Formats: sequence, C-alpha cells, structure tokens
Amino acid sequence: MPDYLPHTHEDIADMLGFLGLGSLDELFDAVPAALRLASGLGLPEGLPEPDVLGRAAGRGAANGAAGLVCFAGAGAYDHEVPPVVRALAGRSEFVTAYTPYQPEVAQGGLQAIFEFQTMLSRLFGLPIANASLYDGASALVEAVNLGVGVTKRGGVLVSAGVHPQWRAVLRTFAAGTGHRIMEVPLREGVTDWSAVEKESGIGVIVAAYPNYLGCLEDLGPARRMCDERGALLALAADPVAAAIVRSPANWGADVAVGEGQPFGTPLSFGGPYLGLFCCAADHVRRLPGRLVGETLDADGRLAYVTTLRAREQDIRREKATSNVCTNQTLMALTAAVQLGWLGTSGLAEVATRCARGARYCRDAMVGIDGVEPLSGATPTLREFALHLRLPAELAIERLAEEGYLGGVALDALVGEGGDGSLGADAARHGLLVAVTERRTRDEIDGLVAALDKVLR
Repeated sequence: MPDYLPHTHEDIADMLGFLGLGSLDELFDAVPAALRLASGLGLPEGLPEPDVLGRAAGRGAANGAAGLVCFAGAGAYDHEVPPVVRALAGRSEFVTAYTPYQPEVAQGGLQAIFEFQTMLSRLFGLPIANASLYDGASALVEAVNLGVGVTKRGGVLVSAGVHPQWRAVLRTFAAGTGHRIMEVPLREGVTDWSAVEKESGIGVIVAAYPNYLGCLEDLGPARRMCDERGALLALAADPVAAAIVRSPANWGADVAVGEGQPFGTPLSFGGPYLGLFCCAADHVRRLPGRLVGETLDADGRLAYVTTLRAREQDIRREKATSNVCTNQTLMALTAAVQLGWLGTSGLAEVATRCARGARYCRDAMVGIDGVEPLSGATPTLREFALHLRLPAELAIERLAEEGYLGGVALDALVGEGGDGSLGADAARHGLLVAVTERRTRDEIDGLVAALDKVLR
C-alpha cells in the first residue's frame, strides 16, 4: 500500500512540528477516549495483487444471481451495453471530471450533456430536457413539485400503475411539503380514472406508460381530466418503449420523466442510475437541476454553458425551484453514447426485439397449467405479470436452482397485503417477468420449461 498513502513519515513529522505536537495521539486528544479504538483495526496482512483479485473473484462467485439468465425487471433491466459505450464513457476525461462550473475547461462534458438533452427531447417529444437527475423516482418527485408550483394546487392524483417504489418516494416527499397524494386503483391492469372523478383541488395527474405491470394504457382519460381541472399531466415513461409507441408529448404530457438505466448502465446491484426529465417550454424556469445550452464565445466559436441552474445551491433559497444539487453526469453521458451509437432505427430495433420476445414468452408461459395472465387481455410491451399456482417467491427460488432469475415477486414491490394495483392474493402469487433484447429464443424456451417443472 505505500504507493497509495499520501503522507510520508517526514510529512507527518513536519505537520506535528508546525502544530507544536509531539505525536499523532496528541493530535487526536480532542476526540473522547471512549470513541477511539484501544487497539488497531485488526486488518490482515497485505497480499500480492493476484491473490487479492483471486479472493475478490471468489467472493463475487458467492453471489448466486450472477450466473443466472436474467428475466427480472421491475425498473432495472438487463439490456446490452455495447463495448463501444464502455470504452468511450469510461475514458478518464469523463470518469474523473468534476462539476462543469467553469465552462472554459469543461467543453467536452458540457457538449456531451447537451447532446444527451437533445436526444432525450426528441425521444419524449417535449422541447426541454435537463441534464438528468438522480433516478426515475426523484425525477417523478420533481415533476410533481413543478406541477404543484405551476397550478398552485397541492392535490395530486397518482395512478397505482406507477412503480410502487416511485410512489413510496413521492409519499415521503409529500409528507414534508403537504402535497395531498391520492392513488387511483387499477382494474385489469388499467387505471380506473372514474374512481376519482369527483376529486377537486387537483394540480397534477401522474400516469405511467407502460405501467409497472408492463401494460399499455389509454391515457386519453387522464389528459381529459387535466383539461377539465386545469391540471398538469406528468407521465412516467419507459424510454425504450418510447422508440416504438406514442411519445409522452403525443399523449399530451406537460412533463415526462423516466429511468435512464437501460441506456448503457449495467444493473450494478441497483445503481447509480439516472433520472430523465423533460417538460414543455412554458415551464423551463421551474426546471430542476441544470440545463446545458449552446452559445457562441467572445471569438464567435461554438461553446456550451450551463444556461440554467435554478437550484438553491446557485440562487437565493426562496427563489429556488428545487433542492437538487447535482445530476448523474457520467450516467447521462453514457446514455448519450448509447443513444448515439444505436440511432433512431437501432433503438427501435431494441424495443421491437423486447416486445417480440416478451410476447413469445408470455404466450408460452400462459400455456402452462397453473399460470394465468394477471392483467387479462391488456396489451403489454417488454414486461408482463402472471398469476402462479405457487407463491411467486417460492417459484423464483426453484427457478434459480434451474439457472434462471425468473422475474420479480410482486409482493416484494407492493407488500403482502397488496395495494391499489393488486389484491393480496395477486401480490403473493404474482410474478413480473421482463424480456430484453439480450434474451434468446433458447433462453426463453428454457425458462418456460423450468417454470413448467417448478409448478408440477
């Protein structure tokens, strides 16, 4: 470790001499003895690098899920990350870059974020996209915050088709702001907007497309309710699906948010990911986080700057529209590389392969005795929910023994008692299966055969 320790014995002696101290123990006398270790850390002796790598590989192999064929989704998906994306996004200029407060030394990073914003704006169909947020859930919170700020009404209707964890984050946020969150139940996998027709004081209506069960809903009723109430429509959109289905703008969304993990970021045990955020031009002044813009420098050359930073770190607190203090620049840059590499037709092909694979898998699984579709005949895209004869958690454990990460148990998302999207029985026996472009027909057939075996 000597190469990684910044201070030599001489450095330490100089520091102590400058402070007039005789030892490091004197330096830490201000820390109460009860809080200090009486002995060393008990670390083992150092090992040669090959031995360390071997031990780390052994620890990694203990994670059984690493070797399973992945059909799990529920917000994080096993999409292909091309080598070119890893090579470009992993360059040291990007990985080690700091926040681009000084544009004169950050033109490369700023241009990459500008390109990211441009591609996201085209994908979602809305004119303004920011430089990304922490993740999809925090982006949803910011969308609701924007909508309540615009309408000056704190009532928020949220479809139960929005991801349960995103809804939980929104409820946590609302506990501090006083926003009144009302969840709209699902019926056959589709939001029952008629259940909240009489609700008043609504400033924002939140829907998902597709919803977390994978279902493609008609969002016309949600848009009409917004028009009747003068509310804003915030849409939690799947950015991969947006390549082949109606865009958020086409549905009339005022704000669109999403999770950008599918664009070049591996599963990575849950993060870091990135939040996508787009809005109508009328609301640009309430945009959370940062907006990178294109301009000309003093010599007339093309240049990039952070055009807008309406956050409390940069302006007076009472004028801030958000307390978001950063964005996921490296993940956003990775997404830009992935989107640029795929192009319009490439992303559409990815989405189409997902949809075809999911349809093939769903039809085959529904043919197994003891398996039924959980959302009836509602169309789905990359993901679908099934009702199994066995509890889903038990089926997942048995599928793992066959070499498959067979999906996500719905009670892990909504709780054993269910919620507005599912009843208790559907939650306990519900399995959410995702199929990405990485899954082959042989892998799908293998999963179907394994599930048939598990349910016998």
